[in-house]
Amino acid sequence: MIPFATVEAAEEALGRSMTWVEAAWFRYSASTPDYCLCFHNFVILFACYTLTPLPLALLELCAPAKLTTPYKLQPRVRRRLSPVAFLRCYTDTARVLLLLTMGPLLLIPYPVVKISGIRTGLPLPSPGEVAVQLLVYMLMEDYLGYWFHRCLHSEWFYDKIHYVHHEFRAPMGFAAAHAHWSESLVLGFAAFVSIVLVPCHITTCWLWFAIRGAVGVEIHCGKMTSLSLHFSS
Repeated sequence: MIPFATVEAAEEALGRSMTWVEAAWFRYSASTPDYCLCFHNFVILFACYTLTPLPLALLELCAPAKLTTPYKLQPRVRRRLSPVAFLRCYTDTARVLLLLTMGPLLLIPYPVVKISGIRTGLPLPSPGEVAVQLLVYMLMEDYLGYWFHRCLHSEWFYDKIHYVHHEFRAPMGFAAAHAHWSESLVLGFAAFVSIVLVPCHITTCWLWFAIRGAVGVEIHCGKMTSLSLHFSS
């Protein structure tokens, strides 16, 4: 919540006129509690998980196989997933995200977010600041995610936990977050810890979770794209 009652007070504190983006942010967040702004992270992540896979899912379900098979990472897997399989994957994963992992993961750390210095006020970060912070977050999450994932492929963790993620042999976007609840917690921690160690503006958090959600879907989409080819190699 911005601690200014009027635009004039905010501009006086800034020592300049607000940009149109800052004015829009002032109007949106002036009366919104910080915990609500923090909860936006979950809404954005869940929206990305729901909407980003839809185009390729519809293409897989509706387009002739001869159009989609050449672009599949596993062309030998000829059998198409049924609409029921897509729906089951989505509903099972959504239940885990909502009830067991991402909801609590993004609600409980609110005091940590405040203590770590993640801010919600003015001024907004510059594009250069956002770009540097996102680069740091991507590198940290990629490093931690690699070791977590490598551990999950050890015999015990795979048999007890990680097997859920590999239930769908032919990958699809909705399977990006299809995992055991404990795996979702651990991998969610890898994405969250970077913004605690390198604090940013809450809007950068939103952008980070949107990017991370979209990248996760793209990597698991099962089609030949730059990211999926890189991570499958």
